[in-house]
Amino acid sequence: MAKNLLLEYSEKLALQCETLCKTIKGNSNTVFQLRKSSSSVFANITEAQYPQSLADMLSKFKIARKECAETESWLKMLWNSGSIDGAVFKDLRNLCGRIRRMLTSSCVTIEKKIDGNR
Repeated sequence: MAKNLLLEYSEKLALQCETLCKTIKGNSNTVFQLRKSSSSVFANITEAQYPQSLADMLSKFKIARKECAETESWLKMLWNSGSIDGAVFKDLRNLCGRIRRMLTSSCVTIEKKIDGNR
């Protein structure tokens, strides 16, 4: 069975963000939102593995892409506030970028398939 890098990267993002959130003192909304958005990336990509249709898969990937951008914004807020260091921010931001690019490419491919079926 071929490796599903998109699924692997999204799981890695969710796990690393969860671990990071456990290290941040206090109970801030930013930490809560980071947990939600990063886990949503993984959840939507996981759901897209068993779509009802190509349109359903496309929808899940587009939601995951938006959640990935949101995750990056919460990470930036934590970095700007001094809650996380630059190396952690850079690693997770780069992972978000990789996932977003893969999702964008997948969305383009799916849209072409959908348009070809019309």
